[in-house]
Amino acid sequence: MQTLRSYTVKQLAHLAGVSVRTLHHYDEIGLLRPAFTGTNRYRYYGEEELLRLQQILIHRAFGMPLAEIAAVLDAPDFDRLTTLKAQRTRLAEDVERQLAMIETIDRTIKRLEGEITMKDKDLYSGIVAPEKQAGYEAWLAERYGPDINREIERSHAKMAALSDADMAAWMEELREIENMLAEGLRRGVPPQSTVLDPALKRHRRWVGASQGGECGPHAYAELANIYQHPDFQARYEAIEPGFANYLVTAMKAWAGRQGR
Repeated sequence: MQTLRSYTVKQLAHLAGVSVRTLHHYDEIGLLRPAFTGTNRYRYYGEEELLRLQQILIHRAFGMPLAEIAAVLDAPDFDRLTTLKAQRTRLAEDVERQLAMIETIDRTIKRLEGEITMKDKDLYSGIVAPEKQAGYEAWLAERYGPDINREIERSHAKMAALSDADMAAWMEELREIENMLAEGLRRGVPPQSTVLDPALKRHRRWVGASQGGECGPHAYAELANIYQHPDFQARYEAIEPGFANYLVTAMKAWAGRQGR
């Protein structure tokens, strides 16, 4: 970036598409300090701060909590150029996967409209990359032990037994539940609030049914821990910024209330 210009908080907020309050918060927690404060007591940001803000926003888009972003950016071995190249690679892979998903969706639409025939297994082409699924399951086994594999196999068997229509209805129900919970975030409902209980109970029942059994409070809290995996974080952040941590907190709060 070739610039010697400095920006006030208001100007930078407009430039980056964030709120002034957000920049004030970043300053308060030490995540993004201004380059200097003028005699008029205005905060001013220069090139280094603009580039750091870009990294903050990119990492937030990937679902990383602010505390972790600070640790990454302040690490002695942090290299901005290397990080940008790695982020570009990750996004390019995501775009490739999304294009594959679009192709699958388009073919499914044509199948439903009777224009083409399509093998049932091709309904899921590009939606879950085999290597990502294998990596995710390995992460679960490492964190929770090999016994988790039985739960994974049971869940696979449950999903495999569903017809195409049942699978579509099943996933539509999940989307509806998640949107109900995300609406709580949008309305400013605290994640610990009992207002969310009806949606959380419905979510817990859905999870239990998908596993072919009951999901008790302890298991539900453990599931909340699993939702801290980066893939889940990214998925929930796509529904609503901040929803990943909101959902985890809400699930644990509900599970905790059941033990009282």
